[in-house]
Amino acid sequence: MILGFVLGVAFGLIGYYFFPATEFTFMTRASEVFTFVGAIFLRLIFMVVIPLIVSALMLGTLELSQGASFGKVGGRCLLFTVVLSSIAAVIAISITNLLKPGVGLDYDEAALAANQGVLAIQKNVAEAQARPWFQYLVDLLPQNPIDSAVRAFSGEIIALMVFALFFGWALSTVIKDKEHPFAQVLDVIFKASMRIIELAMVLAPYAIFGIVFNTAYRMGAGFLGNVAYFAFVVLLGLCLQFFVVYSVFLATIGRTNPLSFYKQCRDVYLYAFSTASSNATLPIALACAENVLKIPSRIARFVVTIGASANQNGSGLYEGVVVMFMAQVFNIDLTLGQQVLIIMMSMLACVGTAGVPGGSLPLIVVLMVQVGIPAEGIGLILGIDRFLDMCRTTLNVAGDLVIAKLTTASLTEKDLADMREAEVV
Repeated sequence: MILGFVLGVAFGLIGYYFFPATEFTFMTRASEVFTFVGAIFLRLIFMVVIPLIVSALMLGTLELSQGASFGKVGGRCLLFTVVLSSIAAVIAISITNLLKPGVGLDYDEAALAANQGVLAIQKNVAEAQARPWFQYLVDLLPQNPIDSAVRAFSGEIIALMVFALFFGWALSTVIKDKEHPFAQVLDVIFKASMRIIELAMVLAPYAIFGIVFNTAYRMGAGFLGNVAYFAFVVLLGLCLQFFVVYSVFLATIGRTNPLSFYKQCRDVYLYAFSTASSNATLPIALACAENVLKIPSRIARFVVTIGASANQNGSGLYEGVVVMFMAQVFNIDLTLGQQVLIIMMSMLACVGTAGVPGGSLPLIVVLMVQVGIPAEGIGLILGIDRFLDMCRTTLNVAGDLVIAKLTTASLTEKDLADMREAEVV
């Protein structure tokens, strides 16, 4: 996969600069072939995400509840998620205030207002703002779980996960036999989903080559344009969270060597970067957590699956940087109270971010409007958002595995022994 990624970047850039599609028509055909391979690969992954999420969460909640570990695992998972998300948001505000990437930036206000991408996002924002605050809480409980599953990749996946959690808990109150047929059915669905992922991984090196080739061929190396400094600030924040914050937590609470941990997870990071989708990366992250990191399956299924949508450190950090950047561009002096509001809203917004490419953009505009920043400003970063989406998705997925490791390390040896014994049985 690493070779496919490197070759994809190299050949994509060569094609962009020396074989433009306007002059070399065969490049269009080549791009279509790569798109086809990448699309088949992603469809294989996406088609099992829903059965995987439902079975993993129901099983995880059922097994943890039966073993009296649900409260411990759930509480620690929530604690680490809140702490790491808070740190990410604070990093975003701090570095943007310090480095001021939006000060003095030139832009065409009329062109921004007419940008089709901006207009599409504004439509979604208008619909979101028309909803009363309590409706967001109500919508966490799906009226029709089947309908939520159908619309999972359009923002309903959190509701589907809440249903799976509640149903898993309810199952634990009525199922006392560990060999109950329904529990076995859920286990078979989970294992069958992972079997399809194994099949898809045969295509992975070629698919990653195709996906990365098309991205590089479409964007080239000069896509940064006049927002290069903004991109640098975002990448700096992501790196601080990844290499400093995560490393400190892994070395202290996790009692593990951060470099060894990162090396073990490198395939997951590469896949997350290539696809820019937390949902698509979920099966690979689950396999890594159980088979490579040796995290008990009950914890892995619960923490990593929830984290794919509820723990979005990278998206939260990115949203904070973007809002502060836009305020600087439009010369809006945000008060300390407004900056604290941005931190709080970034933490909350990243929980509802769709785990698909570009899923955070409508939420960013909502944050901007809340503090008086013109919504059309989002057009400034649309050209670079895809690349930064790849970067922040990598941090999102990395955070899921870190929290799974921290949760495991924070449990007693007896708790872990009981879990492993139950898995063997």
